[in-house]
Amino acid sequence: MRATVFESGPLPGGRARRVTTAGRTLDNGQHILVGAYTALLGMMRTAGADPDRLLLRLPLELRYAQGFRLRAPALPAPLHLAVALMTASGLGWRERLGAVSFMQAMKKKRFRVEDHVSVATLMEAHGQAGTIGKYLWYPLCISALNTLPQFASANAFLAVLRDSLGGPRSASELLIPRVDLTALFPEPAAAWLAEHGGEVRCGSPVRDLEALRRDYSHVILAVGPHQLEQLLPGLAGDYTYQPIYTVYLKFPAQVKLDLPMLGLSEGVVQWVFDRGQLGGEAGLLACVISAQGDHQQMQQDELATACHHELSAVLGALPMPEWTQVIAEKRATITCSPGVKRPGPGTPLPNVFLAGDYTDPEYPPTLEAAVLSGIRAAQLIA
Repeated sequence: MRATVFESGPLPGGRARRVTTAGRTLDNGQHILVGAYTALLGMMRTAGADPDRLLLRLPLELRYAQGFRLRAPALPAPLHLAVALMTASGLGWRERLGAVSFMQAMKKKRFRVEDHVSVATLMEAHGQAGTIGKYLWYPLCISALNTLPQFASANAFLAVLRDSLGGPRSASELLIPRVDLTALFPEPAAAWLAEHGGEVRCGSPVRDLEALRRDYSHVILAVGPHQLEQLLPGLAGDYTYQPIYTVYLKFPAQVKLDLPMLGLSEGVVQWVFDRGQLGGEAGLLACVISAQGDHQQMQQDELATACHHELSAVLGALPMPEWTQVIAEKRATITCSPGVKRPGPGTPLPNVFLAGDYTDPEYPPTLEAAVLSGIRAAQLIA
């Protein structure tokens, strides 16, 4: 069976691709993977994209400019996580023990609670809403679900904890791309498809589903839910959306972080990445702001200035950046709220299936959920 991919954009990759703007080639967002993303890593290997070469693999380490630090040692699970929590700096003993107890309690519950529970409610119920919530649980929630804890599904978050912190030590490792996002997987996947008799047609948006059904035996609609209404009216559901902003600031080459990534907790910036340590341009820092917030009301130059001030406050006085670039994915994901509708791969039309990060029955809208949804749809066809 030969496959044809219709890609509306100039490059494959969707919301995880490189873009060229103002003569500069950048990613449309700074993505980070974890070792638990086994479907994505397996698909990369199938396409000939070696994860060991293309991804920087780091032990679980979360360090904040404000003093919090958690690092998992090279010990077997679950000992690695227990030691990481018990030795985390910036926490009192009561919170350290409480975090270990929380993970044990979630394991006993098989990482499932009532569907209506939010992440904030879950953390408050287990005494995890203090410093440990500020520096660990809530940032992980926002990073994985792209939704603020008070609005985020506890079960979607627990699915991530189950497979990462609750899995083997390798599952919690951080995997940061060394290459641009299009080179990471979409281009190798397109090359693999061409070698097997298929093709990717970029710049080819689909507006007529019936025409596709006449020409092809099976169709997989891998579009965002806001684009689905045009093709399959009534199936898209009533979603709200969350943004992801990436603010690039180019400084002189000597400006760098001690680690490839650093957390900030007192302003709009949540994480800053040193692109120079990731195979990119020295002195280029990428500030990431996930989910809704006051930053959405700021002009781009105002937001870049705010990021510059916040970086200067924690790294020491920084020179004015040589240039800045704000990339805003305003509908990066659906709001991953309790009870949000997940349509699954099936549709009312025979031989027409859905794929996309929002269709996964339990995972939040991540790269892993997107890959799992594609595998699920392909298996139905097979």
